[in-house]
Amino acid sequence: MPKVLISPAPLFGIQAEFLDVLKKAGLEPTYPKKRAQLTEPELLEELQGIHGCIAGSEPYTRKVLAAHPQFKVIARAGVGYDAVDCQAATDHGVAVCIAPGTNQDAVAEHTFAMILALAKNLISQHAGTVAGKWPRNANLPLRGRVLGIAGMGRIGKAVAVRGQAFGMKMLAFEPYPDHDFAKQYGVTFVPWERLLAESDYVSLHMPMTAQAKHAINRKTLAMMKPSAFLVNTARGGLVCEADVVEALKAKKIAGVGLDVFEEEPPRVDQPLFQLDNVVFTPHAAGVDVQSRDDMALSAAHAIVSLMRGEWPAEKVMNPEVKGKFKW
Repeated sequence: MPKVLISPAPLFGIQAEFLDVLKKAGLEPTYPKKRAQLTEPELLEELQGIHGCIAGSEPYTRKVLAAHPQFKVIARAGVGYDAVDCQAATDHGVAVCIAPGTNQDAVAEHTFAMILALAKNLISQHAGTVAGKWPRNANLPLRGRVLGIAGMGRIGKAVAVRGQAFGMKMLAFEPYPDHDFAKQYGVTFVPWERLLAESDYVSLHMPMTAQAKHAINRKTLAMMKPSAFLVNTARGGLVCEADVVEALKAKKIAGVGLDVFEEEPPRVDQPLFQLDNVVFTPHAAGVDVQSRDDMALSAAHAIVSLMRGEWPAEKVMNPEVKGKFKW
């Protein structure tokens, strides 16, 4: 019976529809030895005898793919696939799939949780209250403030829907703008520099590409208001963390919320962790119980379709592999 590795830690030990889909198709779900993100050496070991994977953010490198010729499908429980060497996957006949339309609302909700935590000074007020200090201070509003959305794909649009509900003015940077959506939700498309200069809250929702690496750096941070906040629920590589530390210490920006980091998991001595005007979560924005199940189900259907000789074109990110793909 072909085996499918279930690697995302949030999928360990749950009973959900994705397991039924795999089993009914004659596939055997298996799990890694540890409930944590796998490293390259661990993945090399775990993929022995595995035909497909519902994948987390573990690194599917050329070395990993070359070592397992029986391996055929990487189906991400999510929409980002920057941890996959797509060219190597294509070279080895491995289909790379994502789960479109499954987690944008989870990410948007988490984005606003971070924005609100920063605006309302939530963490320090909690700490002060439980310490008996009763720190009653005026906090910041969202209504009437400018939300800058960098990237207006599915997630950016979901953020804009919520921004409208909060009564925010919205600017967006997007190379392929949807003007009908913008008109409906009161979004103004602007150049990158204007978005940084005018926003009170800058929220990143861009894909991780070579061009986008360190889009937030010393130069772009200097364009922001000293009163502005930065939130990143996209990919850690979009932000140069050393430059953010410098900007926070110099009070060039007011604070940051990061769900993603340049290195994951980050080191415990990460300099950002020593600062006060920050909020962190462990790359958890896209995973609530609903999106978790929806992403896993989408990934399972992709694997089963490919096993049956069907081609889920809307999910396959390396379509050029089609000619050489064989289960």
